[in-house]
Amino acid sequence: MKKKYICADWVLVCDDEFTIVENGAIVFDDKIIDVDSCLKLKTKYPNCTFEYLGKNSVLMPGLINAHVHLEFSANKTTLVYGNFVQWLFSVIKHREELVNKVSKELLDQKLDDMLQSGVTTIGAISSYGFELESCISTALNVVYFNEILGSKADMVDTLFADFQQRLDISLSYKKDNFIPAIAIHSAYSTHPFLIREVLKIAKKHNMPVSAHFMESQAENDWLNYSKGEFEQFFQDMLGQSVALTTPIDFLKQFEGLDKLSFTHCTKANKQELQQIKNLNATIIHCPNSNRLLNNDRLNLNFLDDIALSIGTDGLSSNYTLKIFDEIKDGFFMHYDIDTKQLAKKLLLSATNGGAKALGLQKGILKKDYDADIISFKIDDSGVIDSLPVAIILQDTKPTHIFIKGKDEINK
Repeated sequence: MKKKYICADWVLVCDDEFTIVENGAIVFDDKIIDVDSCLKLKTKYPNCTFEYLGKNSVLMPGLINAHVHLEFSANKTTLVYGNFVQWLFSVIKHREELVNKVSKELLDQKLDDMLQSGVTTIGAISSYGFELESCISTALNVVYFNEILGSKADMVDTLFADFQQRLDISLSYKKDNFIPAIAIHSAYSTHPFLIREVLKIAKKHNMPVSAHFMESQAENDWLNYSKGEFEQFFQDMLGQSVALTTPIDFLKQFEGLDKLSFTHCTKANKQELQQIKNLNATIIHCPNSNRLLNNDRLNLNFLDDIALSIGTDGLSSNYTLKIFDEIKDGFFMHYDIDTKQLAKKLLLSATNGGAKALGLQKGILKKDYDADIISFKIDDSGVIDSLPVAIILQDTKPTHIFIKGKDEINK
């Protein structure tokens, strides 16, 4: 691939220190080759022509939507919001209706909408495999999480066989930008036997793994006390009166995994967060979904050096799949954190943190990392210290979207 030489007024490296290079430049092919000031790189590459992207231009890593469900993309406001258990009942009631409305054309459109908004990588959670064809054909990088779900003991063999078939199909399509992975739905909804067996597969093949964890008060009450709003649900729907595991025992099963993330964690206590930290796992934050289902707001101050990424969840519990929208909404929800620090944290969660959650060498403008890069212009760059806030507040529309060095806008 031919090397590219690009300059911008601001380059957000998105490393842990949140380095910003003023009047910066990037040299890249399918990988990042060099990042520095434009002056230094022009001196280093004297025979090369650098393209300047214009006044108030910004370069940064492509955005990563670390957790997205596509199978309910036809939903607008069919489902019930405001209470997690009531929402869950409405999902069960309308599941077939909504899934039947999802066509390949709709899925392709949702994926393209994400791409055009600056998303270059997604972690797609798949319960049924309906979105497989679209995820294979998209220009986006896709980590494709085959999800296991089901807690009835007499169904585990059937459920595992179905999972194995879906996983094998996805593995047959594995390629550079389509990586099969494994998702455990949650501690309350997945039988320990199924968790044990699918994690054996994940460890054997070093696959990324993700799970929903401590999303609601109902989940917390059920797993810890076999009480609460889930009590009637499990008795009526599944004939269960006691939770099959505890939060601590659930987390213990994930020891030994290298690419691990837990989504939501809004009700995780100090001990559970310490376990997540010890597992070197990432927490995926979905602010809009938590708000719509009236779950707690993730306390970012309690994460204590746990890596943070961000996702939209699905349109079953969100109005958007665009990460810039999710970041902006999260920015206003977390009113108890300094604005400048929060802006940096959220932008890192959508780049550096997302790559960590999915086990990818992306999300940082660093030598030998994948050249997934977006550019855009902001109306007023202000001062460097306020740049992250300015990016979040403005409706940014990418002018270039490079995925492994290929510009998906200006083809």
